Amino acid sequence: MATIEISYEDEAFEAEADREWVKTQLESILEILDEDGCEIGVSFISDGAMQELNREYRDIDEPTDILSFCNEEDDLPFWSGEGEERYLGDLAISLDTLKRNAQSFSVEIEEELLRLLIHGTLHLLGFDHETNESDEPMLVRQEELLVQLRGIER
Repeated sequence: MATIEISYEDEAFEAEADREWVKTQLESILEILDEDGCEIGVSFISDGAMQELNREYRDIDEPTDILSFCNEEDDLPFWSGEGEERYLGDLAISLDTLKRNAQSFSVEIEEELLRLLIHGTLHLLGFDHETNESDEPMLVRQEELLVQLRGIER
């Protein structure tokens, strides 16, 4: 089983991204990807906080929907001992941008949140994409997982 640590910049954000729902979805994503013995942190933040992170880490002075912060210790084994979990990294999700994207794409907020959780998890696992074109292999895999997860949603 995975360990999922969830935090909120503002306690009101939990009403928009329910802790148990997020945890269940991430556990399902990791299980499908056969990565269920690991740890991920997720922070739900505002556009202001996201813009600061995006400026600091990507030199882009605007908010984005999600940032993935991979475990940077690529030269060391993820496993530090028998029975200990593999730390994949952290996700930061802007609920402000998520809501705008859901409206722009004409999808429910829950679907867009699930898409971002999948997207961020794939990045933490080493997947990447050059563009946001729908035929990018990572984005194709993301949408396949979304369909699969929507079919087994708990």
